[in-house]
Amino acid sequence: MKNVFDLFEERGFVEQATDSEALRRQLESPTACYIGFDPTARSLHVGSLVPIMSLAHMQRAGHKPIAVVGGGTTLVGDPSGKTEMRRLMSRAEIDENGEGIKQQLSRFLDFSADKALMVNNADWLVELNYIEFLRDIGRHFSVNRMLAAESYKTRLETGLSFIEFNYMLLQAYDYWHLFKTYDCRLQMGGNDQWGNILAGADLIRRVEGEVVHALTFPLITTSSGIKMGKTHKGTIWLDPELTSPYEYYQYWINQDDRDIEKFLALSTFLPMEEVRRLGSAQGEAITEAKEFLAFETTVLCHGLEEAEKARNAAKQLFGAEDAGLPESIPAFAFSGQDMQQGIAAYLLFEKCGLSKTRGEARRLISQGGGYVNGERIEAFDQVISPKDLRGGSLLLRAGKKRYLRVTVE
Repeated sequence: MKNVFDLFEERGFVEQATDSEALRRQLESPTACYIGFDPTARSLHVGSLVPIMSLAHMQRAGHKPIAVVGGGTTLVGDPSGKTEMRRLMSRAEIDENGEGIKQQLSRFLDFSADKALMVNNADWLVELNYIEFLRDIGRHFSVNRMLAAESYKTRLETGLSFIEFNYMLLQAYDYWHLFKTYDCRLQMGGNDQWGNILAGADLIRRVEGEVVHALTFPLITTSSGIKMGKTHKGTIWLDPELTSPYEYYQYWINQDDRDIEKFLALSTFLPMEEVRRLGSAQGEAITEAKEFLAFETTVLCHGLEEAEKARNAAKQLFGAEDAGLPESIPAFAFSGQDMQQGIAAYLLFEKCGLSKTRGEARRLISQGGGYVNGERIEAFDQVISPKDLRGGSLLLRAGKKRYLRVTVE
């Protein structure tokens, strides 16, 4: 079996590693590794898929993934990548979010028979004695070195609170605790965590005299420069109540042709020979790659049944818009009284969220990108009224691929 480090390099997971050759040798034997997930929301999002998939690859290669829900560190707040201090959350809110994240990770990892572990760092951080912590752990940290870390440097101009300054020490303590408890010898994370991960490896070296490893992933953006998981409608969540399986499927279908090979490599288990074949497709053939990407990612996140529903709904929409509206596409409830009076098309598009602003809606429709029930809207102020309803609803389309079913209450 290929060494998982080589697999990571081939698929584009590696941004930095402490010692590539030493890490490759470590991964020739079963190794416990961990990634932390701070429960700042009730759901993870598409931007978390790279670390999640890395743990899944580790497990498939015979290693032991440890998913750390950061119930303790979230009480402090990670300053990495932030221009201002995060909102401090209550323990109850953090615990509730943590439960949701546990369920989502279970779709990607097999936690049966201790094949993977899920732990909450609140279990060991919340009860720490502060004076002992400073004496036993804090003495190993250089303030000068901490301030040189990118996550702190970028915050010094806008202000870095003392509570956030402690975050690096707590994350380092996590690594040390997991090393002592589970012989964990690899921490992975986004490249903005490089300084925090190195701090943990250095703490273990100083306290235990052992060498452990660090690996970070690139921070993924699309070819258009948009952060992975962001759209005109906001964040793409892994929770089906926040982002429906159909919307999730459409997110992947709508990716730029230039990004398909990258996302197939990072977000699916497809062999790289097939990734390259599909990613190199041109013209209409790229549709096959996009459909595979959308279907496979939706299966992983939401299961086979929901993925098939999303795919069938998409085919129905693209094949025959007058054949009835599938139930799984996004819906918007509109007031029957407002519809009775009629509403200008551009106002409806803005109100339903298909366009961010009225100006954007006017431009979209004026350029021929607005449709109702499969027919192009001729003017941005064309009135949509009850005569346009089909079975009590109508189908709006913005551009080639963004659909919305409007139901009238």
